[in-house]
Amino acid sequence: MSTVTEPFTGSRPEPGAFVHPALFYRDDDEYLAGTVPFVREGLAGGEPVAVAVPGERLALIRDALGADAERVRLLDMREAGRNPGRIIPGVLRAFADAQPAGRRVRIIGEPIWAGRSGTEYPACAQHEALINDAFEGRAVTILCPYDAVRLDAGVLADAHATHPVVIPAGSAGELPSTAYDPAGVVARYNAPLPPGPDAPVLSFPFAAGSLPDARHAATGAAGRLGLGGVRLDDLALVTAELTTNSVVHGGGAGVLRLWAEDGYVVCEVRDRGRLTDPLAGRRPASRDQRGGRGLLLVNLVCDLVRTHTGPDGTTVRTWFAV
Repeated sequence: MSTVTEPFTGSRPEPGAFVHPALFYRDDDEYLAGTVPFVREGLAGGEPVAVAVPGERLALIRDALGADAERVRLLDMREAGRNPGRIIPGVLRAFADAQPAGRRVRIIGEPIWAGRSGTEYPACAQHEALINDAFEGRAVTILCPYDAVRLDAGVLADAHATHPVVIPAGSAGELPSTAYDPAGVVARYNAPLPPGPDAPVLSFPFAAGSLPDARHAATGAAGRLGLGGVRLDDLALVTAELTTNSVVHGGGAGVLRLWAEDGYVVCEVRDRGRLTDPLAGRRPASRDQRGGRGLLLVNLVCDLVRTHTGPDGTTVRTWFAV
């Protein structure tokens, strides 16, 4: 496999502007042609560069970069971004915020790959849409590769809607996306979650006085389903944060439900509140911030988080691999 050395031909961003192109590729050669020059151009310009893509793609880029790979932050997105809600605070902002002020940052992020489940995908699409608000006005370029062969047509259409510019397969030049509508994507995937089982392992109505009982009931049920060790501690933390959030912000009460599903323990909290900020739980907490970290902690420790909010209330459903 040849190493790609041609310069990346994307447009030069205005100082302080956020740039978010989608790169469509059909094979390994097109993947490397779109990513490796992007990385090398950033390094040549003194920009901090990170690459967060699935492990097999990470190996391709690492090998093509050779010695330059040592100057790049390399992350396996299958691990770092297993939960799409974790990617903005735990991967993208974690890297960008650690860099010197005033210096443009360059990142490759591939959060959607063939094999992502239908349960995961709505959270992935919302993530890609929300990147635009999360980085508005930041001197950051985030290039998002999309497999134009293995991903279905709906996913590729969503990529056009969540990215203001696109790089067609086989091309090195950017084009404006005529379908750009990130707010529409966020709204479209804010759909009611598929119904859980009629008879879950646990169904626990709670209020302010029963929060400890709700947490103990959840950890007991999850333990019986095979969750243990650190993951059981994580579930206890998530249960405490979500139920407390329901009491404080969601009408003072809610219902905690828990069941097993396809190798996961699923924990769900419903209440009468309405979540009005799509980026809630996706912003890193500032050092002097007091409170407001609950949904962020939930995203950082869960394998998947799905949320539906509407006039009748909010449901937060979380997954923990057994």
